[in-house]
Amino acid sequence: MRSIPKWVDKIQDTDKQEQCIYDLCFNPDGSQLIVASGNRVLVYDTSDGTLIQPLKGHKDTVYAVNYAKNGQKFASGSADKTVIIWSNKLEGLLKYSHSDAVQCLAYNPLTHQLASCALSDFAFWSVEQKAVQKHKVSSRINSCSWTNDGQYLALGLGNGSISIRNKLGEEKGRIDRPEASAIWALSWSTAKEDIDTLCVTDFNKTLGFYTLGGKLVGKERNIGFDALRVTYFPKGEYVLICGTNKASTLFTKDGIRLGMVGDQHDSWVWCTAVHPSMNYVVMGCQDGTLAYYQLIFNTVHGLYKDRYAYRENMTDVIIQHLLTEQKVRIKCRDLIKKIAIFKHRLAVQLPERVVIYELYSNDINDMHYRVREKITQKLDCSLLVICSEHLVVCQEKALQSMSFQGVKDREWVFETPIRYIKIIGGPPRQEGLILGLKNGQVWQVHLDNSFPLLKITVNSPVRCLDLSQRKRKIAVVDENGLCQVFSTINRELLFQEPDINSVAWNTQYEDMLSFSGNDMLAIKVIDFPSHQQKLHGFVVGFSGSKVFCLNGANMNTFDMALSAPMYQYIEKKMFQEAHKIACLGVTDGDWEELAFAALENLDFEVARLAFIKLQDYNYLELIRDLQERKRKGDNNKEEMIADIYAYKGKFKEAARLYQKANCEHKALTMYTDLRMFDLAQDFLGSGDNSNLVKQKADWARNINEHKAAVDMYLSIGDTQSAIDIMAERSWVDQLVDLGRRLDKSDRQSLLSIAEHLKRLRQSSAAAELYKRLGDSAAVLTLHVEAREWSQAFNLVQSQPQYKALVYVPYAHWLAENDKFVQAQKAFHKAGKPDEAFGVLQQLTENAVSERRFQDAGYYYWILSRQCLELAQESPENVNELLEKYYRNERLASIYYAYHSVHKYLEEPFTSFMPEALFNISRFLMTETTVDRPKGISAFAVLYCLAKQAMKLGANKLAKQLFDRIQSLRVPSKFQEQVEVSTIASRARPFSDPEELLPMCYRCSTYNPLLTMSNKCIHCGQHFVHSYVSFEILPLVEFTLEKGISDTEAVRLIEAPPQEISPYEGWSQEITETQQTLMLDEGSQDPFTKKLINFEAGDTNFMPVILNRATLLSLDSTSVLICKWNPPLRFQYFRNLLPDLQVTMCYSCFKVFHVDDFELQVLQKGYCPFCKAPPENSANVDSTDDLLGF
Repeated sequence: MRSIPKWVDKIQDTDKQEQCIYDLCFNPDGSQLIVASGNRVLVYDTSDGTLIQPLKGHKDTVYAVNYAKNGQKFASGSADKTVIIWSNKLEGLLKYSHSDAVQCLAYNPLTHQLASCALSDFAFWSVEQKAVQKHKVSSRINSCSWTNDGQYLALGLGNGSISIRNKLGEEKGRIDRPEASAIWALSWSTAKEDIDTLCVTDFNKTLGFYTLGGKLVGKERNIGFDALRVTYFPKGEYVLICGTNKASTLFTKDGIRLGMVGDQHDSWVWCTAVHPSMNYVVMGCQDGTLAYYQLIFNTVHGLYKDRYAYRENMTDVIIQHLLTEQKVRIKCRDLIKKIAIFKHRLAVQLPERVVIYELYSNDINDMHYRVREKITQKLDCSLLVICSEHLVVCQEKALQSMSFQGVKDREWVFETPIRYIKIIGGPPRQEGLILGLKNGQVWQVHLDNSFPLLKITVNSPVRCLDLSQRKRKIAVVDENGLCQVFSTINRELLFQEPDINSVAWNTQYEDMLSFSGNDMLAIKVIDFPSHQQKLHGFVVGFSGSKVFCLNGANMNTFDMALSAPMYQYIEKKMFQEAHKIACLGVTDGDWEELAFAALENLDFEVARLAFIKLQDYNYLELIRDLQERKRKGDNNKEEMIADIYAYKGKFKEAARLYQKANCEHKALTMYTDLRMFDLAQDFLGSGDNSNLVKQKADWARNINEHKAAVDMYLSIGDTQSAIDIMAERSWVDQLVDLGRRLDKSDRQSLLSIAEHLKRLRQSSAAAELYKRLGDSAAVLTLHVEAREWSQAFNLVQSQPQYKALVYVPYAHWLAENDKFVQAQKAFHKAGKPDEAFGVLQQLTENAVSERRFQDAGYYYWILSRQCLELAQESPENVNELLEKYYRNERLASIYYAYHSVHKYLEEPFTSFMPEALFNISRFLMTETTVDRPKGISAFAVLYCLAKQAMKLGANKLAKQLFDRIQSLRVPSKFQEQVEVSTIASRARPFSDPEELLPMCYRCSTYNPLLTMSNKCIHCGQHFVHSYVSFEILPLVEFTLEKGISDTEAVRLIEAPPQEISPYEGWSQEITETQQTLMLDEGSQDPFTKKLINFEAGDTNFMPVILNRATLLSLDSTSVLICKWNPPLRFQYFRNLLPDLQVTMCYSCFKVFHVDDFELQVLQKGYCPFCKAPPENSANVDSTDDLLGF
């Protein structure tokens, strides 16, 4: 630290009497200085010390002045007990008074409230207040200071205590110090990181720091004099204290003494102040001396490669890693005079000792230091250097090396002072130093050798120097700014540069150095011209692409793109050296330039390394191929360079080189691959270019220029490619036109066009081409695929050999559209009955698995009809097929009926009456007792029957059914309902109503409700049910006497019945005394007689057999005939209750109540069982039926 006097003034009154300066302060911008001297307030210009204006207003000595932070006003306090507020225009604004002499003033830094302190009281004044608020104190007030946030005011009292007051004047704390002495000066720290630290001095010559709560920070220090004023620097890093020692002394914010500001004066220094923004200090003395100084803090630092150590706040060492930007702080708590750093060592010189530090580990990025040794000697040196095991001290002309214990090892003495020292490395204890002397000599010293070696001599004192990476070159900068570079081998001057202030060699490249001067930074490689750019400061280090520059006290690291020296090497075709430069740090664009330059000059190794850096795998593959060709003896340089040009996009140059190298085919391939067909044509000249046109057409196709591609394909006769494009683009008109233009002999192309037209659903156009080719089968297939059945059947009638091509697809189409009857006939016509049977079988199984029971019933009925038809066509398998017919017909009825039960249990609502559900479930119970089909739930049937039985009062049946249900697995969702219903059934009478009992209309016997078969238990006659409500119908089946055919029986039944005489079957006799009526039993209805004969005869089941006479006597309206196709015989039923209208479906021959059947046909449009519409009930076997006409 150095103090430079800027100006001094001696203040006297008019009688030339010295006027004591009790206080002074700067305005906020530092341009004016306010001084309290005598009974006047003086205003000075700080730039040159001229007096701007004396201010008069006080009648006695002015003790205090203070400026508000906003710069609008300042105040002065005097022994005349008054305080005057002045404007920044030096005009008096306000005066108020105290009861005693005013001792000190302080403006609040935030609210600009003025605190004025007298001997026995203090007051607050602000612009907003009309009156001054005064507060009494018990002891004399000597000084005051506001905290940074303006919340508290500290008062230094004459009794040695400190009173902490808030903005209202209330005492919020008190600091009572042991062995208290009068406090004459105190101040709150201005540092932002120090939260409310109070610096306190007293007349016991002690200095202490306290927190707002009164806790002592650290320990009190004896400063050796009585302090009269304490002032913090604006940022709080230093404290300035003046007093009875007749000087101003600089301390750290921790109270460490740093040194005296300026010279010692002849009288006490009563006050001192620090410039708000610059390192200027002013002090006022008792004898009227006003001195203004500039403080210069020297930069104390050390640098080794990428580690930079420098002094901060005079007592701290900061070690900065210039590459990682890591920093670490070492607090030495004493004035740091010198710093030296080398590898893992750090030396710090303090006034009374030197401390040696070392790194904790050998990690290059480790930043943690610990104390290695302490040399307790007061060293007076101009330069300091540390090595692995030695400390080197320079004292003007002498250079000493000493151990870390402080023992002198060697000494070298030179003719003139040493100006610069740089350590150049070496083994431990044998490190080398290079020295620059004032006489221009450069010496080399080794710690293990007492004899220095003169390297070179320049004409002026050495300012700085540096040695290259391999120590083959040395650069020296002298006091005239001349930088000279010498060879260390022969001391030859290699080159020189003027106007240079510092130089540094690149630590990673031998021939590169950087130098600075005239605010410019230059980088130079060997004897190439230097590359310059703007830079403020001094270059002190150069590593790779990192340049370390010192600007003032700041060390900055810059990333330098080393493009210029790399390009200089490229121009000289020195690609190996250019690659070394690029490795230090260049942009990706520079790497690319290097890679291509090396490749074009066939320096494959450098090019390969550059492209690896760029991760350009295409060029790496090219280099590998070129190296392989070269290894095999292919040394055609023109061809290799042409390949490189082609990769780079220099196609014309590549073509010329290919031609020069006799590789014209490679040029043509290059152009065609790049779709540069015009250039390829130019390259080829005139001649056959069909192959080129085809490649051009392929390219046009790839870029969606389809029309041009088609034209080009047709021009070279590639018809198929043109057809493919037209088909891809669905160009129907173009395909048709091309098909008409092609000759019939080009059959393959015509077939391709026809196939594409067929795919595009242009049946007529495709058919035209097939007819032209005479392919009738293809025409039929076309109609079939287009579902144009009428055209297909018309063609089949003229060419029956293609019958299978039409009927089989037609049958599949009918089956897919649920027209199974028609599909069955179509399969038969196509001669594929087994295929029809298999399709229906699979449909049926799927319907059962998916619980579509109504569909399953319908499919089983279709299967039964198919079995019947197969039996008609295959007499040899008739028995087996009839057995399948009966089984499928039974399953159809069961699934048809079960559909209603399933819906009743699964859906919340049903349209069936309880009687209908009762009959349906009872029918299912009797049909599934012995053989239950897949998907039929015994629980569902019995539970539905039991529920309806309870509703209809058949309690006996319900109880029996619930008892049977207990032995079945009941679904969880019905568990509770079954249990409740079971209990309820047991609480009812054990009987069934007679009207629910099924009656046999042949023998008039009432059958029990719970039976195992669907026939009468007395006569064995099968019950006939209505296939909607499943009510038993009054129908009795009869058979024909042997010898009567179905045709004859139908004729006899349909013949008109013979007229019966009014007296036929009875006679009467009338006498005078009586009238007698006699019945003739022989005249009874023949059909009824057959029934009666049965009842009177054997109990074994015998069918009702009718002869011709009986058939002739039947009324045809009461007879229902099931006209089954062979091999089955007709079935005949007699309605015993002609008034009950019964009808029959002439497709499935199921019987219904007339009302039920008509309602179902109205709702659905077909028979509920077989889905046959009434108008199509009769069997029709014609082509019109297959076509749906």
